Amino acid sequence: MDKSLVTVHPTTEANWHNKNVRTEGMLLRDYFAAKAMQARLSNPQWIASDERTALDAYQVADAMLRAREAS
Repeated sequence: MDKSLVTVHPTTEANWHNKNVRTEGMLLRDYFAAKAMQARLSNPQWIASDERTALDAYQVADAMLRAREAS
């Protein structure tokens, strides 16, 4: 199983009140990237484009997934 495809707070039809909506939850990679981006943006010294910030966040997320796999 590809552990990068693990979801965070998975929601499925079984526990979602609207049967017309289906989601499998946020990917762990996206969760890690969101946390990394939040940390970068909370630093008033961080000055970069939105695109650079997003790319950096996913690079951090990928490093976190590699570290998770190695442990």
